[in-house]
Amino acid sequence: MQNLQEVSPNSPIPSAVYDEQEQKSLLEIIEKLPPNSSLTLSEQSWENYENLIESIGEANGLRISFDAGNLHIITLSSEHENYGRLIQMLIGVLSLRCDIDIESFGSATIKKSRLAKGTEPDACFYVQNIGKIGTSINLDFSTDPPPDIAVEIDIHHESLYKLPIYAALGVSEIWRYDSRKFEIHKLEKGEYKKIERSASLPVLTAQILGELLNRSRRERQTKILKDFENWLKTQK
Repeated sequence: MQNLQEVSPNSPIPSAVYDEQEQKSLLEIIEKLPPNSSLTLSEQSWENYENLIESIGEANGLRISFDAGNLHIITLSSEHENYGRLIQMLIGVLSLRCDIDIESFGSATIKKSRLAKGTEPDACFYVQNIGKIGTSINLDFSTDPPPDIAVEIDIHHESLYKLPIYAALGVSEIWRYDSRKFEIHKLEKGEYKKIERSASLPVLTAQILGELLNRSRRERQTKILKDFENWLKTQK
């Protein structure tokens, strides 16, 4: 087997099942990855994936995905995290101002072993499915429904490879932002189609969300949130 410590962080790593020492070596590599880098491992087992996310947890600064044997890990920058937090704050304002029940689960790991698929969004929200999870804060995606919205910040990493994972998991709406434009994708017949207005939260359009996020490069979040709240007052 190839020595993990000698593998480039951006190279696929063919592998069988890791033993405890190899798992430790992988964790050491992940800890040393710089922001905005990626690590891909091929021919991985579901057990490897579950052991990894159990060891790391839903750690800040990392996103881990698994799709039929391919394990993909990316590290995030503060800019990446900033956009994700702003989206969550905007949705919080919308929930309060418009009296809409919305539950946020951040970058919770969404996975199903029978599908051999799992991923972590930059943010996710329950809107239509909120009644099905009740007041639970510990979700089990083998029985609980997926979030209605998953957010992907694509400023350094493309998230397109994650769309088949989300589709298989049944996430009905994906939001993507690349620091310039905002896109909304709706799941229809197993594939995502681009739409201009959110189906889950119709008051929001890709244009409005893009404009608000673009402002964060030159304005304080507080002003953006206040302006968003004032804009919501004008909507019927």
